[in-house]
Amino acid sequence: MKIAFHGAAGSVTGSCYQVTCGSTQFLVDCGMFQGPKTLRELNYADFTFDPKSISFMLVTHAHIDHTGMIPKLVKKGFTGPIYALEPTTDLLRYMLPDSAKIQESEVAQKNRRSERKGVEALQPIYTSEDAQATLKLLRGQKEHVAFNPSPGITVNFRNAGHILGSTFLEIELVEGSSRKKIVFSGDLGGKGHPIIKDPETFSECDVLLIESTYGDRLHKEDTAEDRLQKVGRVARETLKTGGNLLIPSFALERTQDLLYDLLILMDRGELPRTKVFVDSPLASETTKIFAKYPEYYDEEASALLKKQGNLFDHPAFNFTKSVDESIALNQARSTIILSSSGMCDAGRIKHHLKHQLWKKETTVLFVGFQAEGTLGRMLLEGAKTVRIHGEEVKVEARIESISGYSGHADQKELMDWLSSVKVVRDCVFVVHGEDSGRAELARLITEKKQFRTEIPKLHEEFDLLALPAKSMLTTLTEKIMPAPALVDGIDSFNVYAQLTLKLADFMRRTGSEDQRRKILEQAMKLVS
Repeated sequence: MKIAFHGAAGSVTGSCYQVTCGSTQFLVDCGMFQGPKTLRELNYADFTFDPKSISFMLVTHAHIDHTGMIPKLVKKGFTGPIYALEPTTDLLRYMLPDSAKIQESEVAQKNRRSERKGVEALQPIYTSEDAQATLKLLRGQKEHVAFNPSPGITVNFRNAGHILGSTFLEIELVEGSSRKKIVFSGDLGGKGHPIIKDPETFSECDVLLIESTYGDRLHKEDTAEDRLQKVGRVARETLKTGGNLLIPSFALERTQDLLYDLLILMDRGELPRTKVFVDSPLASETTKIFAKYPEYYDEEASALLKKQGNLFDHPAFNFTKSVDESIALNQARSTIILSSSGMCDAGRIKHHLKHQLWKKETTVLFVGFQAEGTLGRMLLEGAKTVRIHGEEVKVEARIESISGYSGHADQKELMDWLSSVKVVRDCVFVVHGEDSGRAELARLITEKKQFRTEIPKLHEEFDLLALPAKSMLTTLTEKIMPAPALVDGIDSFNVYAQLTLKLADFMRRTGSEDQRRKILEQAMKLVS
């Protein structure tokens, strides 16, 4: 029995875990790396295993950092079933084709620029055809109904409270006379998250993989009411000035959470019935999936549903369909615009930021985790100037954040979830976090629970039968692209972007031609 860590080991994204039990190999998630360009380049590398050798897949939830590389897996020869909860399979029927279109569009745009430079053309990571082939492999499952995807392997999906259809996995492995119970936390939500039920718990296992996105941090908003009051205040203050409230929002879950809270505020009379635009075709489709599965709602959402008749069909809510409708929002005033992507890496939100960041009456409200090196993280950390689509944009807008919308449990909530776990016989692997978060959570788990912890590296493989004594089996080969050596999450492309902004500012404020030329010639020598 073995487990290998092919993603989310030193970063928050790219979740992919390979489990071997006897002659059977399977994956838990196969996600896309997101964030700095150096990290995203790992998506183009060869898999460190043969996709044809994988018997089946288990998917914890539909987010692209957990599912975005499955079409590439299929492209490279994987043909097995993909098991997930039914809401997740429904969501993936929109998420994966959308991801493929993004790959194709971004590569086409890069190739147009590359052609002018005489640079070799790129190929998309996968195509729409690969995504469609993937959808044929999806197999929807029920919560709490154990099944056997292969002899000697039993799987049970449990509610993780992260997004609609999110699960943690209880997996029983039997190999000869050996038996191991592994729990994959997936991404865990905290208590009081909008719409969906709170995460379930378990009591014992041999091996636990736990996420650590907020392993060293606490959310600022303590309660759902704190979250409501802050979003209401920010919205009222912005709309009063005639400005627009831009909310970079993930199409899945975060958009629906916000619509839900805006509906509550309007219902209470605490927010004027202003126009709310959901400017994301994908968000429009995923919102329909939310309406399809009311049995996953918590008590509060169920009560509001009974009162309103529909959580998302409200006169104030507008879902844009065309690019022209999206462009028209550049002229809007006193509106709330929800647009993806949530980290401002791509999508329509970048166009809105380009047209709105330089306006003092604009407010940008961040409602989710911003990975190191992303445009969203730069804005949160106080950047005065940013580059969007190759253009320099001055940041005059008010920047706000609300951590209470995070779908991820914070440090306290992670430890609260672990409080019900009485026994971890072998090891807790701390994954899905930046190294600082993983180290701090591992320290707390060791101190408070006395469980043995490991912080695995990318592509490390462990012999489960040799635990608790550490047994790392696999080292990197020349074929494998190693994890990038990022400094505080920043890669060389981030530094390059910062340098070009500083250089442009230097050229503007330096009046001496001799001084400008001297500095530029020194820089030219360094890169020659």
